Amino acid sequence: MSVTIKSEHEIELMREAGRILSIVHQEMAKIIRPGISTMDINRKGEEVIRSYDCIPSFLNYQGYPASICVSVNDEVVHGIPNKKRILQEGDIVSLDAGVIYKGYHSDAARTHAVGQISEENRRLIDVTRQSFFEGIKYAKAGNHLFEISKAVQDFAEANGYGVVRDLVGHGVGKDLHEEPQIPNYKPIGRGMKLRPGMTLAIEPMINIGTWEVWVLEDDWTVVTQDSLNSAHYENTVLITEGEPELLSYPEWDHNYETIKA
Repeated sequence: MSVTIKSEHEIELMREAGRILSIVHQEMAKIIRPGISTMDINRKGEEVIRSYDCIPSFLNYQGYPASICVSVNDEVVHGIPNKKRILQEGDIVSLDAGVIYKGYHSDAARTHAVGQISEENRRLIDVTRQSFFEGIKYAKAGNHLFEISKAVQDFAEANGYGVVRDLVGHGVGKDLHEEPQIPNYKPIGRGMKLRPGMTLAIEPMINIGTWEVWVLEDDWTVVTQDSLNSAHYENTVLITEGEPELLSYPEWDHNYETIKA
């Protein structure tokens, strides 16, 4: 599959998909507290998605059985919601969600605190989030794809964290996963040149310990090999003639004090 350059009409549809997805994340965040189940979060997310006449991107995608990926603590991504999995004070929970609006996808992830969390977990969430923003400084037409990858890796590793290598970001649009693949670490070479109209799901997955992961017996849930916690942050990003546009980034999330390595 080749990289697609989106038309103005397609971008408008993806803008609306991203706006709706930001609301989905906002509504899910409101219910996170000790004592709720990961299935409760899935139900809320799907309810909000469908209230906007959208379709959950993830439901039945390659057999995935839920609408929201809900990953707790050492679960990196693709955690399957379960009514018996109850969030506890001090947990962290990563929510990955996508919506289809008039045939176009938006994809975004956030990691949240459950009640009061440790300083170690708070810093993990903050560094993961900031590694995304370090990466998109290079998400500009004329730059090369792996400049984004290198910036994510450099920032996360400067803070002492492991950068997951077995999972990557991706293009997004009419399909949930399109070309190109977007590693969160610097591969050999520079990668393709970025062009206006590209839409990318950039998603650092950062671990407190080793970067190495494995998949549980459910064939979906990815966990850290050392059982230390992981965080995830993702937005759908439009490459423009100037600064990148974050299609899934809501106004309520703009006030954030950046951190340094």
